[in-house]
Amino acid sequence: MKITRKKEFIVLEDNKNNLIDFAERITENYSEYRNDNVVVNLLNNQNFDLKDALLFLEISNIHRAENKSFVIVNSNLSIDVIPDELIVVPSLQEAGDIIKMDDLERELGF
Repeated sequence: MKITRKKEFIVLEDNKNNLIDFAERITENYSEYRNDNVVVNLLNNQNFDLKDALLFLEISNIHRAENKSFVIVNSNLSIDVIPDELIVVPSLQEAGDIIKMDDLERELGF
């Protein structure tokens, strides 16, 4: 797993091309980024579908319950099929924008 630290978040990327293993590694290593907003960069996964997105549902719920953002980046999945519990956006720029908006809402107490 490749980890890149940005100012407002960290980016996690799968470098083994195995989404099941990647989702498990994110869960197993949760303590490393539990205090950070997280962007999961899956732009290179051309066949990404709802089944794949659901691999990240549990860790997303855990992380968001800790009052931190968890955003998946992939442009192959239609917004109409994504459950409300997951945030999936088509670009890293949008992921950063979502995190900034979430941080602002948390600061304002929403």
